[in-house]
Amino acid sequence: MDTFVRESFDIYDKVYKYDGYAASGTPLEDEDIDVLEEALDELAVLTETLPNILDDIEGQSVFKQGKATLQMNKAKKALKYSTKTAKELLLGQREREGSSEDESEENNESETIEDTTNESNNKDSNESTIESNPNISDNLEILSKFDFVPGDELLFFDDFSQDFVGDFPSKWNTNGSGETVKINNENWLEIRSGYGIFYIPDIEGLPEDYSIEFDVLTKGISNKTSSTARFFICLSDNLKFNKGEQHYTEVSLPFGQFGVFNIRNYNFFNRGSGDINSQIKADIRSAVLNQPHISIAVTKKRFRLWVNEVKYVDIPRFIQELNVLNHIKFNISGFQDGTERVFIKNLKVAKGGVDLRRKLMSEGKISTNGILFDSGSATIQSQSYGIIRQISQVLQQDSSINLLIVGHTDSDGDDQSNLELSKSRANAVKQALINVYKIDGNRLLTDGKGEIEPVQDNNTPNGKAQNRRVEFIKQ
Repeated sequence: MDTFVRESFDIYDKVYKYDGYAASGTPLEDEDIDVLEEALDELAVLTETLPNILDDIEGQSVFKQGKATLQMNKAKKALKYSTKTAKELLLGQREREGSSEDESEENNESETIEDTTNESNNKDSNESTIESNPNISDNLEILSKFDFVPGDELLFFDDFSQDFVGDFPSKWNTNGSGETVKINNENWLEIRSGYGIFYIPDIEGLPEDYSIEFDVLTKGISNKTSSTARFFICLSDNLKFNKGEQHYTEVSLPFGQFGVFNIRNYNFFNRGSGDINSQIKADIRSAVLNQPHISIAVTKKRFRLWVNEVKYVDIPRFIQELNVLNHIKFNISGFQDGTERVFIKNLKVAKGGVDLRRKLMSEGKISTNGILFDSGSATIQSQSYGIIRQISQVLQQDSSINLLIVGHTDSDGDDQSNLELSKSRANAVKQALINVYKIDGNRLLTDGKGEIEPVQDNNTPNGKAQNRRVEFIKQ
């Protein structure tokens, strides 16, 4: 019942926003119409579940029945208002002039629903601010199951370190506005909310197997952030400022805070609707406030997406046509301009390919730049544990194998500091294998080479990213 009530108020919030547009004479745009049509679909699903929920209430105590009935009556009012208003808005029949009896009744209902929604928002706000002390063993359990593995051949990397603050990044394109900004001494790209505004990295062609990773930072997101606030990731067949001409896929992440919203997945192929138009319930409210890392793995037709260490999307045939989606596009919508801000950084696209486990077994040596560390430290970033997990599987499968772990850095900083850092990072990987995956430490040796063995040019972000690597060598 609680879910039914909450979702009723969530839909009410969407429709109420556009009802306000009608009151001010603001015309609806294509995106607004899409949201209202989705709201009607959600209303139909909710209404179908109502009889089952009413049956459940009958089995409760008298006190619980009374409380539940009050909440259900408010939710039903929200459904009635949302259905009527959404249909009128879509048909262009929403009249807001005059003070008819119907409008007066509707306003009364609206006030009641607003009060209930505010109560729900305050409850969510209070719940979201309660932070329990982290349980270290729980965190290790999550990391041990994290199975994202980035591609092994870097195709594109941008941390905006080569761009001037205030400029739009040199390796990107847009039809809107955005700029490089400095936050905590790091450069980020600020992207702006708006309909039909796209941010496109200069990537020419994507293979059948590849990974996409990036970090997101938000400012000003709160319980007042709209339920329509979303971050869109699009794989497209062109470099134009649209989703795609004949083929595209789109996944959108919810950034609203006052309720649990859905991750939406949609594909479009051969100029027609695709097979996928789904919504996955995902409570990522805390994640979007705390600089989440987004990881995506495309393996031929399969599409998977993680937010931090949690996999939310795994669709086996999301990519219905191979070799037609060659570009990546980002856009955001539903954010309040100037107040709610979104930034991205460290976009990394890499070609997938060789299974690291098989390569280590067959060749006796692998090198990967997919194990990431905090800048200037030996703290392993959580998104790196998919690779470490694969290494552990090799060691668990064959108890006779011992490994030498070798760290390498880029050329930033002095030689001696980089040498020590590379050794510390190799040891951090060793400790992860011991603590998270229970590998015997006697089977693991470590070393560090610092910056003395680069594999690419240290004068470019791409080259530096490839030089920051870890090697595993069978002994």
